[in-house]
Amino acid sequence: MKYLKICFLFVFIFFSKFYAQDVAILKYNGGGDWYANPTAVPNLIKFTNDKIKTNISKNPQSVVANSTDIFNFPILFMTGHGNVYFTDDEANNIRNYLISGGFLHISDNYGLDKFIRKELKKVFPNLEFTEIPSNHPIYNQTFKFPNGIPKIHEHDKKNAQGFGLFYEGRLIVFYDYETDLSDGWEDQIIHNNPKEVREKALKMGANIIEYAFKN
Repeated sequence: MKYLKICFLFVFIFFSKFYAQDVAILKYNGGGDWYANPTAVPNLIKFTNDKIKTNISKNPQSVVANSTDIFNFPILFMTGHGNVYFTDDEANNIRNYLISGGFLHISDNYGLDKFIRKELKKVFPNLEFTEIPSNHPIYNQTFKFPNGIPKIHEHDKKNAQGFGLFYEGRLIVFYDYETDLSDGWEDQIIHNNPKEVREKALKMGANIIEYAFKN
């Protein structure tokens, strides 16, 4: 598996120097709206390309959970409001992707939490989400978040939290809870977020991409 990870990273580094790199949105079964927030990732890509000089294709791809195509992407984005279901084949495919160098960002678009926690147990039965401390590198890339993940949307008026799954010391899944970063990435007219709130969401999203590309 270490060999697969090295190959994954080598291919990514080589091609990202000369070609635009694609990122993808994870399409899942279960009835949840995996396609929610259609302007979010395109806006995040534009911001990241402009501000930290990444070279990401402006239109994200979509990829199904059981496809080997997921190995073409250094980062997958996932969101939605409702049910998520992974088959055993899908769970195994996602696990192989993540432990060979991939990265998954999950944004709870309100209502996703109880489903995604259960399904990720199929992917990693022995791993538990842990809250990521504010001194972790994901909060300290180009943009600094000394207090950890920013609060974007109210949801249940709880504190925003960033959770992670770690495999052999590497953060492989980042899960934003009670904040909904992806809503903050959407076109301003959709949620009418103030400019400063959208900027916080976009900067945190850029940090996630930067961290995933480096690690």
